[in-house]
Amino acid sequence: MQFDQLRRRAFITILGGAAAWPIAAGAQQSALPVIGFLNSRGPSEDAYILAAFRQGLKETGYVEGQNVVVEYRFAQNQYDRLPVLATDLVRRQVAVIVANTPAALPAKAATTTIPIVFLTSVDPVEMKLIASLNRPGGNLTGVTVLGVEIGPKQLQLLHEVIPAATTMAVLINPANPAIAEAQSRDMHAAARTLGLAAHVLHASTERDFDMVFATLVQLRVGALAIGSDPFFTSRTEQLAALALRHAVPAIFQFREFAAAGGLMSYGSSIRDTYRLGGIYAGRILKGENPADLPVQQSTKVELVINMKTAKALGLTVPITLLGRADEVIE
Repeated sequence: MQFDQLRRRAFITILGGAAAWPIAAGAQQSALPVIGFLNSRGPSEDAYILAAFRQGLKETGYVEGQNVVVEYRFAQNQYDRLPVLATDLVRRQVAVIVANTPAALPAKAATTTIPIVFLTSVDPVEMKLIASLNRPGGNLTGVTVLGVEIGPKQLQLLHEVIPAATTMAVLINPANPAIAEAQSRDMHAAARTLGLAAHVLHASTERDFDMVFATLVQLRVGALAIGSDPFFTSRTEQLAALALRHAVPAIFQFREFAAAGGLMSYGSSIRDTYRLGGIYAGRILKGENPADLPVQQSTKVELVINMKTAKALGLTVPITLLGRADEVIE
């Protein structure tokens, strides 16, 4: 009888342990730090930027699903959804928020306490995200890349390839005023310096693209500079294909555009931007204060020329320009 009681007690103990184990595992999982990833794109767009972000986390010792959780919030290129998504991450009480340019201001408006790492191609001081690049103060820091600043250089490069052109166009996204207004201003100034007429065209959805390229043909513009914007980045291949189909020489910021068939790209590496963002997120998880982390500036730019596209457009690229290119795609 005593043996039966002992055996029953042991059996209950085993059951109790088995029942308690998943609870303990769940508690351990919930105890992992949580990063909020707030982005204007769609979840399946530009997978390489997520890979770069995770690489940056890994460099600081964090691996998603092992010792850190990432809560993703994508606005599907509907920028007006970002404030609600930012508020949701704050309610989730994430440890840090990583936000791209359109998401940065909504994230800042949503919290003054949760650290924010912004990834932007706009001057974050001019954008009123921070007070200073060296000592950001508050709960924000991040990474800046040359975006708006390189627009005039892109017009100059197009002018070198097509010196006879007197009219060029610039494509901007009006849904992202933080970038659009500066781009429009700077591009008009650059066009005047080069003695060109400049048309500013708008697109904020895929439906706008056909109208944009029909207008380009109607205006007989010599070339197109595509402004810096996450929506355009997420449609790199589509824009490159449309430019080639309509025989419009075009330039964009990232190498991926030239690799997809665009004539040229000139700008920073978006992959490196997100990698650096992952590193800063990891450093903040380890206890560093965003107010003390100077904004990282990615100032390296690269020029990529697609010679196959140039030949298809009937263009002769000057030898001097080819000599300055970081990469020539044959």
